Amino acid sequence: MEFLDATLQCPCTVNLWPIAMMPSNVSLENSVVLRLGSLTLSTTTEAISPVTLNSDWSRVAKLLLLTALSVTGSVGNVFMISSVMIENHLKKRGNSFLVNIALADILITGLVIPASTVVILADLTDAKFVVCNFQWFLALVSCLVSVLTISATAVENYARLCMPPDCYNTLTPCKITTIIILIWVTSCTAVTVQTVLDLGPDYCKRTSQGLLPYQITIGVVLVFIPATLTCAFFSLITLRVKTFKSIPTFRPPVTFAFDYELMKTNLYGFIFFVVFWLPFGLTLALGSIQTISQRVFYSLAWLALSKSCFLNFLYCITNRHFRNAYVNLFHYCCCKTTVSFSRRSREPVRPTGDVRVHIIPGYDMYSYTSPQRSRDVVKPAVKRATTSCGPVSMRPNGRDVYEL
Repeated sequence: MEFLDATLQCPCTVNLWPIAMMPSNVSLENSVVLRLGSLTLSTTTEAISPVTLNSDWSRVAKLLLLTALSVTGSVGNVFMISSVMIENHLKKRGNSFLVNIALADILITGLVIPASTVVILADLTDAKFVVCNFQWFLALVSCLVSVLTISATAVENYARLCMPPDCYNTLTPCKITTIIILIWVTSCTAVTVQTVLDLGPDYCKRTSQGLLPYQITIGVVLVFIPATLTCAFFSLITLRVKTFKSIPTFRPPVTFAFDYELMKTNLYGFIFFVVFWLPFGLTLALGSIQTISQRVFYSLAWLALSKSCFLNFLYCITNRHFRNAYVNLFHYCCCKTTVSFSRRSREPVRPTGDVRVHIIPGYDMYSYTSPQRSRDVVKPAVKRATTSCGPVSMRPNGRDVYEL
């Protein structure tokens, strides 16, 4: 009795039930049970799912959160890809690696997060583990592709800024495409072998830790070494550029400043990736040695996944060329307007003298105005005789077209 009194006065949350009086609404799957003679000490843990987040949250709150992350991240990644395609200062073959990073992030924003939304909407309780394995596979592929692509981006930036032009020209578009394909093949192969042979940690059920030597090999070869190379090349670029700028006769071209600004944005993106994924990576590594609570494990996992929703906005904030492209894309997609002047119909033989103004380069957006029409507002229109002997207009469609 003294033992029970001391236990009941303990500030921690401990429920004491005899075995026969165990409430039926307490799941032993989510509880830690200690048996002492005829007594059972049970501490119920808070249930959190790798697919549907915290069970204490309402369905509406979870749906709104996941939908916002998916839509915002997908639109941002599409904008990031489009920016490289339409912005003149970003149309460089080396920036294909940035497109590849955005494609890896689309795996998360376009497939992983929407899968959780479908499970919540349809209440697919029996399919949670199938969906979880699918999400875990895509998350690992996205992570490995991002790490390897960021490392390749650092090497490309070093060649662009610090090497002679002849050396950089050896990095042809064909070679860049081959590198990107090899990155995807390597990442998918490593994750597929781990999933099929059950060599990796059990992310969904957390019942096994897999084959530890295989995990260490993958972590060192595909994560640690590329991350170390990324840090080394970005540091070399910073030191070399500072050395160049200290030379009084150094007069870099304008494109050099643009490339160096983009390199700094890529460095910020790498730091951003490390901040989001490193806590979960350390937790995953410690999980093979000691027990990690569900709340901490899956909360850090979702934090890592959310990186794919916000990295594209980092490029928008820290790089002016991406920012200009984002603004133009936003106006083109969301604020597109047509400028027209309502006037009475004129004789078909009368030329209009329209001027086509190119509003946004690369978007085929034009506005038609007419200097001749503005003169007609001041001067009364003089009726022109329509005879067969009149002057013949040589202009196509009866108007001059100028592209500004």
